[in-house]
Amino acid sequence: MRGLLSRAPGGPETLEIGELPDPVAKPGEVVVAVKACAINYPDVLIIQDKYQFKPSRPFAPGGEVSGVVESVGEGVTAWKPGDRVMGNTGNGGLVEKIAMKADNIYAIPDERSFEEGAAMLLTYGTTIHALVDRGNIKAGETLLVLGAAGGVGLAAVELGKAFGARVVGAVSSEEKAQAVRDAGADDVIIYGRAPFSKDESKALADTFKEKAGKNGFDLVYDAVGGDYAEPALRSIAWEGRYLVIGFPAGIPKIALNLTLLKSCDIRGVFWGAHAAREPEKNRASIRQLFDLWRQGKIAPKVTEVFPFDRGGDAIAKMEGRAAIGKLVVRVAD
Repeated sequence: MRGLLSRAPGGPETLEIGELPDPVAKPGEVVVAVKACAINYPDVLIIQDKYQFKPSRPFAPGGEVSGVVESVGEGVTAWKPGDRVMGNTGNGGLVEKIAMKADNIYAIPDERSFEEGAAMLLTYGTTIHALVDRGNIKAGETLLVLGAAGGVGLAAVELGKAFGARVVGAVSSEEKAQAVRDAGADDVIIYGRAPFSKDESKALADTFKEKAGKNGFDLVYDAVGGDYAEPALRSIAWEGRYLVIGFPAGIPKIALNLTLLKSCDIRGVFWGAHAAREPEKNRASIRQLFDLWRQGKIAPKVTEVFPFDRGGDAIAKMEGRAAIGKLVVRVAD
């Protein structure tokens, strides 16, 4: 079978189409003929050996896929060949076929496309874990979303509204701001490009505080990091919760006196580890996401679909922070 392979650490331009052995379903597994694979920021990092784990090479990036069950392993009764499914892989998704644990896949609703199925689980799974499990979100609270036009950002806007919060999205352009308004945000902030001077950092903190209202933000969802983190933390409410999602703008250094002054928490969000450690709790959250999807309260925003041989271009666009919503690679028709 073909895969879009990383043979040495490097950027998206180093990826190449190559051959891998066809997978075989072990006990408890299914083999899925991949139709679509969504691109996420971890794909940018993993091919450069900058992610939390480093697969042995050659490997294919791609952490979430959709497709059709081709074969099932011993003991699998919930799935059969021909079923339309989607699931998370961690990596290895940009291939024509992949073996997956049967417990880690979900049926794609009949009315949804393979592209939508591939684009759903990672961003919304991360975000429901962030807001509910780590953020303890409550109706009536205020939520600031940094990087609000990306995949996880739009998921945070939609889920924040679904859980009854007042949501302010922060983005870097008017085009992105409109996408965030369309997703239901109550207000939008357009910020400049980092790095910031001390005066620019203070001005951004003042803008965040103004949009938060007199009490500050109860929750900050930070999918950006870098120089945006400290101004956002300065706008947090008393006993607010600052959720650390990712660092496309760099890993920030936070002055801990800020947490003392607000009696606030900085909380890490690592959904993949949570799903592995607490699978039943995670599956309950996924069921809740499917309910919200059926109700029309959330919906993956697939804004661009790339052919298989241009999967590296999709990762490059993600790396350049130019993506709005979800980028998907169509592996097969």
